[in-house]
Amino acid sequence: MSPTVPAAALDWDRVLSSVFVFENYGELVALLSSSIWAGALLGLVGGVVGTFMMMRDLAFSVHGIAELSFAGAAAALLVGADVVTGSLLGSVLAALIMAVMGLRARETNSVVGVLMPFGLGLGILFLSLYQGRSANKFSLLTGQIVSVDIVQLTEMAVLSAVVLIGLVAMWRPLTFASADPVVARAKGLPVRGLSVAFMVLLGIAVALSVQIVGALLVLALLITPAAAAMNLTASPARIVVLSVVFAELAMVGGILLALGGSLPISPYVTTISFVVWILSRAASAVRGRR
Repeated sequence: MSPTVPAAALDWDRVLSSVFVFENYGELVALLSSSIWAGALLGLVGGVVGTFMMMRDLAFSVHGIAELSFAGAAAALLVGADVVTGSLLGSVLAALIMAVMGLRARETNSVVGVLMPFGLGLGILFLSLYQGRSANKFSLLTGQIVSVDIVQLTEMAVLSAVVLIGLVAMWRPLTFASADPVVARAKGLPVRGLSVAFMVLLGIAVALSVQIVGALLVLALLITPAAAAMNLTASPARIVVLSVVFAELAMVGGILLALGGSLPISPYVTTISFVVWILSRAASAVRGRR
């Protein structure tokens, strides 16, 4: 009689087989090379945009934009339109609302708190009416790496270029306005215009991120890498470089790990980002004691 295997051991075997399965891994990497390049693009955009988000204290705003991006994508899925376009429209709309209302009333957090449940509720409504594949619903929330083809990669490359070129064009005035908006306004800089322009670029970046990591976990790409970089240095240039490196590590590393398992990409990306942030905090603490 063969020995009885405890049920707990069987459960752990099942869990590990879902997280790490590297059968035919080389073929999967070659097959999904577009997804890897898409992740690299998002890492670059997320690392740069995240730096300004931390400088402008907009971490909470990402949630509001992501929820309306999710609602736009879900609406597009329901009517059979392009999901990327729907996500982009939802993100830009949310960003514009935050830029205008937040600047006027100086209650950005309140605006975000109102938009978040509204966008999430709309998205859930549209998904509940959608009669197609359940995997399409799930991917909007937790991310999907297998759906990126050459056409979508080209679209992402164009939108990424728009974001990066826009940030480079207003880099110095935006940095000044982010660090000290009162003095920047006194110097004659168009602080309001810079804020609206940056929020639009942020909306595009969030829409790009939602396609890969999902609407619920975009903070792992747009916030955590920049926060980890700020734990290690105060130099603006080094913060940008480290933020991009950490974002690339999370995105590309998360995709490569996800290809070897049967889980969505988001747990891998968020775990890598969190580990990097913990290590940066530990390094900062050690340096502070010295």
